[in-house]
Amino acid sequence: MKLVEYADRDMMMIDLANILAEALFDALHLSDWVTFAVPGGTTPGPIFDYLSATDLNWAHVNVLLSDERWLPETSVRSNTRLLRQRLMVERAAATSLIPLYTDTPEPEDNLDLLIANLKPYLPIDVLLLGMGDDMHTASLFPGADKLAAALAPDAPPLMAMRAPGAPEPRVTLTAPILAAAQDKHIVITGPEKRTAFEAAQKISNPMHAPVTAVWAGATVHWAE
Repeated sequence: MKLVEYADRDMMMIDLANILAEALFDALHLSDWVTFAVPGGTTPGPIFDYLSATDLNWAHVNVLLSDERWLPETSVRSNTRLLRQRLMVERAAATSLIPLYTDTPEPEDNLDLLIANLKPYLPIDVLLLGMGDDMHTASLFPGADKLAAALAPDAPPLMAMRAPGAPEPRVTLTAPILAAAQDKHIVITGPEKRTAFEAAQKISNPMHAPVTAVWAGATVHWAE
């Protein structure tokens, strides 16, 4: 794992979009189809804006969220909604979305179907993750109800997760799936997340710092 520091947040977003585009371009030279996994939340929006205008063979890129809140796309908190508004537009409108949500009351109701649909697209070729100031990534939160199972080497690809402070159930890619991605990047911004990143390096237990379970070989991109 290595850290790249940027003096300017906007420049980081542009540079990272270019890095991801190059990684996707290289992956498409090795395979007819590639899987691109990305986070939700507010941080990656500008990256998606720049990336969506990139000239790539987007029709052969399958886009996958690292995690999803169990909410319909009509909710402003839906990560799928963010993807459709910010990434799957312009040239990138040709991508195919691998869904992580079905219209059922609880994620467990259709989890087996979601896993079956996901498996053909693994392993992940290019992965972008975020990290919270509590050192979570995807929906692998400290204190989450099934965190230990999601960190285990034999974890299923996708699990339902509930965590303190998370207002709705979620589904998340598990640690072995995230760790096995071919090209991994983590984007963080601001002093609080820089402090969390430095704290995570001193913590050997991923139950307390889940991001440490997946960041081996990743590049961490940080701007103030």
